[in-house]
Amino acid sequence: MLLTIIRHGQSVFNLENRFTGNLDVALSPLGEAEALQAGKKIKKIIYDIAYTSMLKRAQETLQIILEEIEQTTIPVVKNAALDERMYGSLQGLNKAETAAKYGDAQVEIWRRSYDVRPPGGESLEDTYNRTVPYYKSEIEPKLKSRENVLVVAHGNSLRALMMYLENISKEAIVNVNIPTGLPRLYHFDSELKLIDVKYL
Repeated sequence: MLLTIIRHGQSVFNLENRFTGNLDVALSPLGEAEALQAGKKIKKIIYDIAYTSMLKRAQETLQIILEEIEQTTIPVVKNAALDERMYGSLQGLNKAETAAKYGDAQVEIWRRSYDVRPPGGESLEDTYNRTVPYYKSEIEPKLKSRENVLVVAHGNSLRALMMYLENISKEAIVNVNIPTGLPRLYHFDSELKLIDVKYL
C-alpha cells in the first residue's frame, strides 16, 4: 500500500513572505508550476482516492496534479482536519517585519515549536490533535484495504502527520520543513508497518 503526501505549491503569501495560516489564498504562478512537476513525478502511480483541505491552494494543487496524472475521476475528500494551522494575529503579516518586532528567536519558536501557540492561534500540537485522529479514522482504513492514497495539504498539517507516521519526537520536528510541491512516498506492508519512505 502506498501513501503519498504533498505540500501545496507556493502560494501568493509564500511568495510575499507572509504568515498564511488558514487564510484562503491562491497559488502563485510558481506554485502552479510546482504542482505540475509534482504530477509528473507521480505519473506512474495509480491512486484510488485523494484527500485535501478546505483551502483553495491545496485544492488547486490537487486538481493540477490529478489532471497531469490523468486521474480526475477518483474520489476527492475535502476536510478541515487537513487545513493549515491557524496563526492567529500573525496571519497576513510579513515574516521579516514580525521578526523585527518580536525577535527572530520568538518568531522561530512560534513557527517551528510543537506546543507553543502564536498569539490567538494554534500550535503544532493543536494541529496534530485534529489531523492525526482524522488520518487514523478515515485514511488508515483505506490503506488497510490496499488502496493507494494521495494527500495534498499544508506544511503544518503534514508535519503533524509525519510525526505520527515516522515516529518523530516533538523536539526533532522543530528541524523538519516540508518543501512545496515535492511528493513524499510511504510504503506500508499489510499490517501498515512502514517499509520505506522517500521524497521523489
